[in-house]
Amino acid sequence: MTILFVSDLHLDSSRPAITRLFLEFLAGPARQAEALYILGDLFEAWLGDDEPGEPGASVCAALKALADSGVPVFLMRGNRDFLFGPGIAARCGATLLPDPCVVDLHGQPTLLMHGDLLCSDDTAYQDFRRQVRDPAWQAQFLAQPLEARQAFAARARAASREHQQGVAETITDVNPATVAGTLAHHGVDRLIHGHTHRPGIHSLWTGDRPATRVVLGDWYEQGSVLSLDADGLALTQL
Repeated sequence: MTILFVSDLHLDSSRPAITRLFLEFLAGPARQAEALYILGDLFEAWLGDDEPGEPGASVCAALKALADSGVPVFLMRGNRDFLFGPGIAARCGATLLPDPCVVDLHGQPTLLMHGDLLCSDDTAYQDFRRQVRDPAWQAQFLAQPLEARQAFAARARAASREHQQGVAETITDVNPATVAGTLAHHGVDRLIHGHTHRPGIHSLWTGDRPATRVVLGDWYEQGSVLSLDADGLALTQL
């Protein structure tokens, strides 16, 4: 059977058409899958599990229906929804995955990541990532009223857009040496990740061993889906 991978959907109330497309995907092609992996940034922002709102509630209900139909759902946090917690994952019927993690896919150990850790040249972002992933910072942030969290998210998105415009495109992409080192560290020859919004299947070397890096596309315009079975893999667009 086929295992499906998506990432970087960035679902948000301002983009209802993409939410509808994803809900149709969950009710259609995903029902025939062996499993569904969502490798981060399912939502444009996630400010805590206390109140999912929309499209969070509808998407979680659809994921739970998929899981209840017999298709395992695996979720990884991204740079936009890093506060997605175990409570809401349980509501979605999903298993939270650490980033990174190695899973066996049809007999081949494969490294799964959101992908932002591979963009090691973007030192300003990596500093920000370390700050917001700190448990003490998260506890303090989640203790704030929802309105304060929303204001922070708006400022962070604006700062991110400004940062993206002010640095070279190569800075915000993965660092090849970091990719090779990460594969070697985990002792695997295949990596699947998202984050960069640059879908593709890349061949590389780790030492004297050939390896494959698969990059998932975003859902702003692409509707990118990776299908993987015993015969190989393919990137498609909905």
